[in-house]
Amino acid sequence: MPAFGISGQPTTLISLVTASLLVGAWWFVTEYGLVSSLFLPRPAEVLHQFVVVARDGYAGAPLIDHVGASLFRIGLAAALAILAGIPLGLLMGLNRFAKGILDTPIEFYWPLPPLSYLPLMIIWLGIGETSKVTLLFLAMFAPICLAAQSGVRSLPVERAQAARTLGATRLQLFAHIVLPGALPEILTGIRIALGVGWGTLVAAELIASTRGIGFLIMSAAQFLATDVVFVGIAIISVCAFSFAHAVRLAERLLVPWRGRG
Repeated sequence: MPAFGISGQPTTLISLVTASLLVGAWWFVTEYGLVSSLFLPRPAEVLHQFVVVARDGYAGAPLIDHVGASLFRIGLAAALAILAGIPLGLLMGLNRFAKGILDTPIEFYWPLPPLSYLPLMIIWLGIGETSKVTLLFLAMFAPICLAAQSGVRSLPVERAQAARTLGATRLQLFAHIVLPGALPEILTGIRIALGVGWGTLVAAELIASTRGIGFLIMSAAQFLATDVVFVGIAIISVCAFSFAHAVRLAERLLVPWRGRG
């Protein structure tokens, strides 16, 4: 039976054409002066500024230090969120007491924008790396945990009952039915969490930072260096795309059956 929707149909060419049209529109409005370069620099200016920043650094640090600092923060926070979020989410999906206890605090803070509890992170944890990583961790933990819970609760009951009928133990039921069945939802949750994490990065690096892509963007914005701001945005976009692509590769390896009818 063929898969439903667009599953299995390539979209790379469409994406490349779309990206080319967007860059072309950007070039057109800046080349013909429809928008001031103060607000929207030309693509060539952004590319030139990237070369300058890569060669000379920015705000007292090489570009590699800014990128490395941000990757360390978001990488550590993502690892902690995955290690905590997946087990707790699975537990919430399997045990009603765990769901009743954990669901309320997660649902309470999850809709809040990170900037709303950023001051608390500073008051409670200071201005060091702990507060930055904690802010990113909180932003990424909830979608991973809720996705793991959703993955468990979406499993067909008949599958678990059939495994029990065949004599599967609790451990075998979890290892061969629950975890593989929840894995697609978990990986989707990780992709969403990484997107949220990169979106929170600029806020996290507002906390007394001297290194980081978010710090670079905010520092450039203070001096109206729009081309440098675009350089920082482009770097975040490339990093976020790379992380998302890595999760997609993991999906192909770990859940190759996904999307197949």
